[in-house]
Amino acid sequence: MDIQKYIKVEKVPGGQLEDSVVRKGVMINKDVIAPGKMRKKIFNQRIILLDWPLEYKKGENQTNAELLKEEDWGVLLQFEEEYIERLCVQILKFKPDVVIIEKGLSHLACHYFSKAGVSGMRRLRKTHNNRIAKACGAVIVNRPDELQQSDVGTGGGIFEVKKIGDEFFAFIVDCKEPKACIVLLRGPSKDLLNEVERNLQDAMSVARNILKNPKLGPGGGATQLTVSATLKQKSSSVEGIEKWPYEAAGIAFEAIPRTLAQNCGVNVIRTMTALQGKHAEVEKSWIGIDGNTGVITDVKEKKIGGYLFGLLLLLSFISFAISIFTFVG
Repeated sequence: MDIQKYIKVEKVPGGQLEDSVVRKGVMINKDVIAPGKMRKKIFNQRIILLDWPLEYKKGENQTNAELLKEEDWGVLLQFEEEYIERLCVQILKFKPDVVIIEKGLSHLACHYFSKAGVSGMRRLRKTHNNRIAKACGAVIVNRPDELQQSDVGTGGGIFEVKKIGDEFFAFIVDCKEPKACIVLLRGPSKDLLNEVERNLQDAMSVARNILKNPKLGPGGGATQLTVSATLKQKSSSVEGIEKWPYEAAGIAFEAIPRTLAQNCGVNVIRTMTALQGKHAEVEKSWIGIDGNTGVITDVKEKKIGGYLFGLLLLLSFISFAISIFTFVG
C-alpha cells in the first residue's frame, strides 16, 4: 500500500475546508491542448497513455540538410507531416476519446485529434501517468506502433476539465475499479492546507499500518502509563545505578499522556497525579484521557484505541539501550 504514490493530495487555496473531497480517480493540473476544439467532459471514455512524442524529432547539433532548390523545403516539410500523420493514424484506429502523452505533441497532431473528436493532453509527469494507468486500467505504451486493444483504458467514468481558482484541472474520476485516488484539499490559506496535509498523511499512515498489522491497544495515554508504571516498579527492585535506565524510561513514557492533557487545556499536574494513582492500582490499565474533553475515563468503554507497532518498536529500542547501559556500567 504505497500511499505516497497512489494517493495524491492536491492543495488548492480558496473555499472552505468543508469543500475538500476524495474522488476515485486522478486529478491533474492540466488543460486540454486546444480548449476551444477539444471536448472537456466525456463519459465512459477510452484512454490511451503514451511515452512517445507526437512531433517530428528535431535534429541534433551536427545534423546537416543539403537543399539544392526551393522545392526541397516543401519536400522536407512533407516528410515531417507524413510522419506525424502516420503516428496519429496508428493511434486513432483504436478509437480513443482521450490521449495523454508524457512528451510533446505538435500542432499538426493536435489538428488530427481535434478533427477526430479526441481530447489530448501533453507533458505529464511519469507519476501522473502511472496513477492514471492504475485508475482506468490503461497500459503506458512506449511506441504508437506497439499499441494493442488491451492497452486502452476503459475503466474511467468521467473525464472532465474544471477551473478551480485561477487554474484548470483535469479529472478522471468515478472509475470502475480504481487503484488510485485523489484527495482535493480546499482552504482559505496555504498554511492551513499544509497543516491539514500533515495531519492527513499521519492518519493515512496509521490506517495503512493497521491494515498491515491489525493490532490495537488502549489509547488516550493508557498504554504508555501502564508501561511507565511497570518500568518504575521494576526500577524499585533493582539496586545500584542499573535502576536509573528503568526510571528514566518510565518518566519518558509519561510524555504522551502529559501532552494530551496539555492539548485538552486541563490542569496537567493534577491530571497526571490522578492517572498515576489509578495505574498504581490493579487492573486499571484501561484508564486514560479523553482527547476531546480532557476527562479521565475508561478508554475501553469510549472505544479509544492506539496503534501498538510504534510502541513495541520503541520498547525494543529501550530494552536494547538498557542492556547496553548495564553492560557499560
